[in-house]
Amino acid sequence: MLKTFHSFYLKQRFFPNWISVLINPFFITRRAMLKKICLFTPELTGSILDFGCGAKPYKELFTQSTRYIGVDLENEAHDHSNEDVDVYYDGITLPFEDGSFQNVFCSEVLEHVPNIHHSLHEMNRVLEMNGKILITVPFVFPEHEMPFDYRRLTLIGITQALKESGFEVIKTEKFGSFFQVIHQLIIMYIHDLLYTKNKYLNLLINALFICPITIFAIIVNPFIIKNRSLYFGNIVLAKKISL
Repeated sequence: MLKTFHSFYLKQRFFPNWISVLINPFFITRRAMLKKICLFTPELTGSILDFGCGAKPYKELFTQSTRYIGVDLENEAHDHSNEDVDVYYDGITLPFEDGSFQNVFCSEVLEHVPNIHHSLHEMNRVLEMNGKILITVPFVFPEHEMPFDYRRLTLIGITQALKESGFEVIKTEKFGSFFQVIHQLIIMYIHDLLYTKNKYLNLLINALFICPITIFAIIVNPFIIKNRSLYFGNIVLAKKISL
């Protein structure tokens, strides 16, 4: 039973439903990102390379994929023992031939690579011509996986990096509004202040102190004039047009 609950608890990190309002302190930002990813995933069909795959949390969304390979960079700041990595990346050369994939998916990873242009060029190399790349990058999020957290990117920042790496941007969207970000930041402060190493005690803390703020933000957000100058992150769909 505990194992089943643990699996459910982990699932809520990436696929938050209304139950996870009670247990996921990052519900607002994760829910906003998931909605955008779901809108874009039908664009990727055929073979897919998941760059920085971790546990491959979004694999099930790519229903039209014919081959799904996960690659990740092994470092001491991230534990891969319970993840689903097919191939490890040495940080220099992806272990695949040129043009091996029709698509690349890369979610919340580029803030952790030392040289973003080098990584994008490697993803470009293993993509076939006109192959698509789908990327999400955070804009407002605390430092994490230190000391391997190097940057935050605006929409202009990530699109410019893609263009300089041989891609043509097809479609972009921001996720999260100013109002949502402010409330998520308050929640993150409470999370850092009160959370313990005991996940069951954390559930109680979440229900008492975080859940009410989450529910308030969900209810009020639709009635607030949207301001996109402060937001959680960006999602970008692009295609390879040159090496």
